[in-house]
Amino acid sequence: MPELQRLRPDHAPALLAFERENRDYFAASIPDRGDAYFVEFDARHAALLAEQDTGACHFHLLVDGHGEVLGRVNLVDVADGGAELGYRIGRSAAGKGLATAAVRDVCALAATTYGLTSLRAVTTLDNIASRTVLERTGFVSTGETEAGGRPGIGYVRNLVR
Repeated sequence: MPELQRLRPDHAPALLAFERENRDYFAASIPDRGDAYFVEFDARHAALLAEQDTGACHFHLLVDGHGEVLGRVNLVDVADGGAELGYRIGRSAAGKGLATAAVRDVCALAATTYGLTSLRAVTTLDNIASRTVLERTGFVSTGETEAGGRPGIGYVRNLVR
């Protein structure tokens, strides 16, 4: 079973391979990261780790038993008890319920380990798979918005019971 791991320095090679392998797949539903992301990957990875150390973000990878990255689940812009959730699952792992399980796991971490009380998320209107994951994991629509320059829908999840 894949494991959700907090982003570490030694994840860099597997993460870069994941992003390269899935670049076209992701670009079909979300804005492309651009060439600079790949050229400057090592510096970007170091910057993410430094940002994570401040508590402003919490980055996670979904990793299989062989160390291959299957997906990413991140909490960014942590402030006032909330954060924005973002995730991406690679083509080879899509459609297997991994996104739903990983988002559930991150929601639990957000509440118990990171002390957050709510999460926000945004996806494009046409990304039915992402909308389904959010709805299955307890997110509620807040209405239409913009997502990467495209028509989108916002969601929120209260983590306090």
